[in-house]
This record gives sequence, structure tokens and C-alpha cells, in this order.
Amino acid sequence: MLPIDQYIEDVKNERFIEAHEVLEISWKELKKTDKDEANLQKGLINGTTAIALKLKGKDKGAYMVWETYLKYKPLINSVKSDLSEKYKTAEKILEEKYDKYMKSLEI
Repeated sequence: MLPIDQYIEDVKNERFIEAHEVLEISWKELKKTDKDEANLQKGLINGTTAIALKLKGKDKGAYMVWETYLKYKPLINSVKSDLSEKYKTAEKILEEKYDKYMKSLEI
């Protein structure tokens, strides 16, 4: 299973820390060869980290980390990758979890 597939499965099942960990391995490798795609993955990692922080009651940290996700989110539509459709799926699921847990976040 590809790391992005495991990430998607983990986010679907609300295993946010595990999703972060699995994609971080891929991100570290991509940093060596494709900075844009690496940053895209970094954004997805930050998205799950933000939700994990929110669930721990760390609202300010969650908000700040979610802002980093939003910074890299546009790369999902601009990076040319064989994984583009999977990234879009990951984005959709992550945004659903945002709506569930963070939409009412007040800072």
C-alpha cells in the first residue's frame, strides 16, 4: 500500500497521528527530489496534526497548524503527479474532518 493510501485510510478512520506518521516518511524522501510535491504532502501532514491538536484541546496550536495546511493546499491542484487524484481524495476527507472537528474553532 502506498503511503498516501494509508494516509487516506487513517484519516477516514480518524487516526490522525498515524496519518501524519505514515506520510512523513514519504515526505522526507520527496524533499530530495520534488520540492512542490513534498510541500503538498507537508500540507496534508499539517492538516492531520491540526485536527489532532484540536482533539487534545489545543485550539490555538490547531488553528496555527491548520493555517500551514491552507498555505500548501493550492499545490493539490497544481502539482503534476501520478498521485494527483489520491491527493484530491485526501483533501476531501481532511476537509470533512475539519468540518466535523474544527469548523467552530474560535481563537
